[in-house]
Amino acid sequence: MIRTAVVDDVPVLHAMIRELAEYEKALDEVRASEEQLREALFGERPAAFAHIAETDEGEAVGFALWFLNFSTWRGVHGIYLEDLYVRPGKRGGGYGKALLRELARICVARGYERLEWSVLDWNAPSIDFYRSLGARPQEEWTVYRLTDEALVALGS
Repeated sequence: MIRTAVVDDVPVLHAMIRELAEYEKALDEVRASEEQLREALFGERPAAFAHIAETDEGEAVGFALWFLNFSTWRGVHGIYLEDLYVRPGKRGGGYGKALLRELARICVARGYERLEWSVLDWNAPSIDFYRSLGARPQEEWTVYRLTDEALVALGS
């Protein structure tokens, strides 16, 4: 049901990323190309990793895309889950939980002490799902981001 993504999965990963962005009302913000995904996931120095959720018939119905982070306080790596997505018609079938279970398994096996992600505050179904697994929001923290002109201005 859950497997590590391979290079041939790039087109379906790209399609599901676009589906996720549409669900999050941000399709116009997707700039990533299939080639960029291929390089990030399977290039000479991969910076990200992905797992695919499949039906018994081999149909890709979801994915988790993640990368390593590092806790200076704990002194070990963790996983940051950039995206978790299950296609609407397959939600409730255990695919999301299976993807998260696989990432938790990787954390435990490698000695990573955190599995973290962000969720939109209006996405009540996902929030309820994450809470049901024992995940808790980090309410004392606010995410900040520099992009586009602000990033260029600061970096110049």
